[in-house]
Amino acid sequence: MENKTQDYQSEILAIIRGNTSPGVMRNKLEDYHENDLADVFSELTAAERRKVCRILNLDMLSDIFEYIDEKQAAEYLDEMDVRKAAGILSGMETDAVVDVLRMTPKEKKVLLIELMDDEARKDMAIIASFDEEEIGSKMTTNCIMIRENLTVKQAMSSLIGQAAKNDNISTIFMVTEDSTFYGALDLKDLIIARQDACLEELIVTSYPYVYGNELIDDCIEKLKDYSENSIPVLDNDNKLLGVITSQSIVELVDDEMGEDYAMFAGLTAEEDLKEPLRESLKKRLPWLLVLLGLGMVVSSVVGVFETVVSQLTIIMCFQSLILDMAGNVGTQSLAVTIRVLMDESLTGKQKAELVWKEMTIGFSNGLILGTLSFIVIGLYIALFKGKTFMFAYAVSGCIGIALVVAMVISGAVGTCIPLFFKKINVDPAVASGPLITTINDLVAVVTYYGLSWIFLIEMLHLAG
Repeated sequence: MENKTQDYQSEILAIIRGNTSPGVMRNKLEDYHENDLADVFSELTAAERRKVCRILNLDMLSDIFEYIDEKQAAEYLDEMDVRKAAGILSGMETDAVVDVLRMTPKEKKVLLIELMDDEARKDMAIIASFDEEEIGSKMTTNCIMIRENLTVKQAMSSLIGQAAKNDNISTIFMVTEDSTFYGALDLKDLIIARQDACLEELIVTSYPYVYGNELIDDCIEKLKDYSENSIPVLDNDNKLLGVITSQSIVELVDDEMGEDYAMFAGLTAEEDLKEPLRESLKKRLPWLLVLLGLGMVVSSVVGVFETVVSQLTIIMCFQSLILDMAGNVGTQSLAVTIRVLMDESLTGKQKAELVWKEMTIGFSNGLILGTLSFIVIGLYIALFKGKTFMFAYAVSGCIGIALVVAMVISGAVGTCIPLFFKKINVDPAVASGPLITTINDLVAVVTYYGLSWIFLIEMLHLAG
């Protein structure tokens, strides 16, 4: 599949850089999918891009720019005649236009908006009125709206009249006289219906919808649950404003995953390859400063157990084992909890069951790994360190117990911290992997050295 895509790019580049006439070149380029043409834009020089934009018609250019990243799209539009750029924007999906204009300098943005057609400008103003975190900012006005009290013949005529300007026609949305959302109708049902049939019988009035001012984080799960091509977006008066398409839903889910992944890695936001050093530092440094402070706390706790370390230096060899396993368990519990918390309807009982389950898993895994560590480490200390078997298995027994305790507590911590963040209305993904790992390091250090002090020094009077 990768080779095929590469061949397409080579073919398209050869056509653009060839000496054929504009008409022949346009006919050849129209045989390729807009996404393949969009991929090639970054490989072209500014002069070559201007050449392509002069040869292709506005409709095709609008479709191509739909597949180009908004930041790059803004750069490419800046290279061409402003009227041509405005024409391309007028033919694009309204939500995509808003995203591109956010990346455009203010003076150029004002000029482009003035040159866009009235309908596109009006639709764009509706979408731009929503905050970036609201679902309305991701909708498009590209949809079919038909009055609910028409006959099948009248509805079909209305559809034909709107289809030229809207390509999202598989689902038809029904509205009342004052544009209040009434229901939805499948295009197939309308096509096969008898002309004199009552339209009311075909309308699904229980069709899902969202309000434009709902936060994306709050309604993303609801959107994913419905396998519809488009979901209507309403204003606070239940008027139909536009729709969220399945493509937009996929992009939203991808964005959410990207943000969560960045937070898991201890970043305040996503990064890209072209991002300036200063911006990358701003995203990474805050968490690193927090983790530095927590790391200092962990180090100071090790200092508290200086007596234990000086009397039993061998236990230092296995500190990383306890810390790593505790961190791994905490990160696993965090990942599971973040996924479960996407369900907004979780009850207190279900959350308690989740904590108990993660602690049980931690105990079970800890028991298996602790037993294995007890046997292997005991043999290692006795055979390679020249200690007695009693001493060796006393130390390995303490390590095994510490492993069990640390993994149980880490499972609880990795679950409770994101639950706490969720409770105080903070994105639980903020409980990132580095944060959980550092907290669990603290738990593991206290557990390991505390048990070593109690069992090995105070009870068994071992020194080493």
